[in-house]
Amino acid sequence: MSLKETKDAYIGKLKLQLDEWSADLDAIEAKARQADVEFKEKYQAKAEELRYQKTLAQGRINALQEAADDAWEELRNGSESIWGTVRQTFADAKAKFANK
Repeated sequence: MSLKETKDAYIGKLKLQLDEWSADLDAIEAKARQADVEFKEKYQAKAEELRYQKTLAQGRINALQEAADDAWEELRNGSESIWGTVRQTFADAKAKFANK
């Protein structure tokens, strides 16, 4: 697989994950609209944090897409820890609000 194919496949995988997180965020925001006052504030606070994390993830995708081939691998390695943090934030939120 060429570097371009590897880069495109990796970015494609990240975009799919971002789409999944968007759906999770939409579900949390829908629950927030239906929640009582106490839970509404919690949902909204978590949704705000998730929107921020999603923005960070989108920024990393943009940086990876624009990176020159020689810088791409280094940027990808740096993206892994950021992506892991975002992934954990969404997983925690999904678990926290799954049964509410």
